[in-house]
Amino acid sequence: MSLTTSKNWVDTHFHVFHAGIAVDQARYVPQYTAALKDWQALAQGVGVTRGVCVQPSFLATDNTLMLSALAAHSETLRGVAVVAANIHPDELKALHTSGVRGIRLNLAGVDHDIPEWTRAEPVWQTLHDLGWHLEVHTDQGALPKVLGQLPSDIPLVIDHMAKPSEAKARDATVQALVQRAQHVPTHIKLSGAYRLGDVDASSLAHIWLHELGSQALLWGSDWPCTNHESSANYAALFAALVTWVGEQHLEEVLSQNPQRLFWDTCS
Repeated sequence: MSLTTSKNWVDTHFHVFHAGIAVDQARYVPQYTAALKDWQALAQGVGVTRGVCVQPSFLATDNTLMLSALAAHSETLRGVAVVAANIHPDELKALHTSGVRGIRLNLAGVDHDIPEWTRAEPVWQTLHDLGWHLEVHTDQGALPKVLGQLPSDIPLVIDHMAKPSEAKARDATVQALVQRAQHVPTHIKLSGAYRLGDVDASSLAHIWLHELGSQALLWGSDWPCTNHESSANYAALFAALVTWVGEQHLEEVLSQNPQRLFWDTCS
């Protein structure tokens, strides 16, 4: 297979934002613009022609820029939004019409106690009705605590290789997700290797491939790699995936899995 001829390969994790724009008291304020056209040029250079625009934490629930990107490229882009736990179901349905297919809880660097989400039954029911998933990003080793506060039947996408404490099958994060995957769709994004601390990304990718299977894996560039901009070499980020899963799994990870999750949901 040529690595530059795919028409449907998907980058399931990239961001767009403007320099200097962030919500009040954001922990990170970008000093540069991450433009959609720049991501498109980089992605197309490795054969990626579709993408999932993920709302960054520093823009909070103002999904305007992400939705603008989806509106301009409704066939090739999907989105993951950040919303409040008390959002009205009608607002979620409007986001679905705009191309959003999931909501994100980014708990990295903040409190992992989420009482407001334990009382968010209308949100969880609407996610089920729409065929959406919940995307979760936590601090290293903190995912099991978060899972204990969430409904056990919500489909999950876990950011940045799930950030376990160690790259071993016995790790609590790995075991928690393997158990959950037996009952509900659970996907791991092979992304953000530079966010894993001392955990070896290659070893961890092999563990996820073995423990969950290739059908549970997605790839995301995490472009432009906020707080790790020196790692934002798109070709190198893509090449790492090839190393991790091998060419034999690329079509499944880059096309079949994201197509099912982001394009084949309820209309």
